[in-house]
Amino acid sequence: MFDKFFNFLSYYKWWKNLDKFIFSLIICFFIIGLFFSLVSTSLIASDKLDTNSYFFFFKHLTFVVIGLLIVFILSYIEIKTLYLVSIYIFFTSLILLILVQIIGVEVKGSRRWLDLIFLPRIQPIEFVKPFFIIMLALIISNKKLTNYSIKFIFSFSLTLLIALLLIMQPDFGQTLLISFIWITLIFVSGINLLLLFSFSFVGIASILYLTFYIPKFQYIKSRIISFFNTDTGTHNAQSEKAIDSITSGGFFGKGIGEGTLKTRVPEAHTDYIISVISEEFGVIAIILILLLFLIFIYSVFKKVENESNNTSRLILIGSGSLILFQAMIHIGVNIRLFPTTGMTLPFLSYGGSSILSVSILSGIILNLTKRKVQI
Repeated sequence: MFDKFFNFLSYYKWWKNLDKFIFSLIICFFIIGLFFSLVSTSLIASDKLDTNSYFFFFKHLTFVVIGLLIVFILSYIEIKTLYLVSIYIFFTSLILLILVQIIGVEVKGSRRWLDLIFLPRIQPIEFVKPFFIIMLALIISNKKLTNYSIKFIFSFSLTLLIALLLIMQPDFGQTLLISFIWITLIFVSGINLLLLFSFSFVGIASILYLTFYIPKFQYIKSRIISFFNTDTGTHNAQSEKAIDSITSGGFFGKGIGEGTLKTRVPEAHTDYIISVISEEFGVIAIILILLLFLIFIYSVFKKVENESNNTSRLILIGSGSLILFQAMIHIGVNIRLFPTTGMTLPFLSYGGSSILSVSILSGIILNLTKRKVQI
């Protein structure tokens, strides 16, 4: 009886100290994603694979439920426990990312997924990303490492390892995302800008060399060339269709189920979800979604101002930045600001690994934004 009462108090304390505004935004995002999965993309995706009409919706719903459980667990546990668990999961995920090169599943020319006997198909990088932020923050804020150059080299080496594994898949979009996160955390930590720019230049130069001179990475070169030459490239065709759908949808959209983009591009329910939404619900829907993202990111960054712990500050900045950068890349590809690269929209796109990844980020954010008070 006493144990149950104690547990009740601990749950009450969790709810009492939780940032309910950020929590409400997370729930809102998941509901919006489920809504669009139900009315816009699930039926078409199911038709393409000749499955039950609502197969993808119920699969999406299952991952959201699992994701919410992850949100609760990660936001409930003590911060020290969160850090310890994160270290173990990070290295486990990193091993899985390495295994992708050995036993990974190749889809459309890219080897990014693992089929494990005891798990559904997963994309390991989605599980690496949230805990990579925590690892970087722990390295940069480690007081035992008094020499900042050592912190810089450790964090850069870790980032370089992951970037190389991603380039080998190849996955240029996730490589950029990982690199942006490292640059952001190093920048806000107060490093010498000359050193940061020097390492960044070396990194960019290396990527350009791989892109233009190593045959394995010619696909990146072809995408960049086709991006600037609108008359060539199948990837250009997908982006052009996405822009056309946004234009044809107008301000208020064609109506539920009336869009055609989801039948004309192969990854409408993942990489082009924002264009599908715009075509059926109008630019007004995109504006509202963008507004929600900006409010969410602002709310997270606002918490940083009142956070005295340097590790927590870095993790919050990194988590918010990851969601922001990923959303920007997704939208940028859809409106042809960036070359085509497979990138889901956080919370809204279909995909089990993607949903669980953003759930992990959400749980981490809620843990670090809880009020530091007792009841």
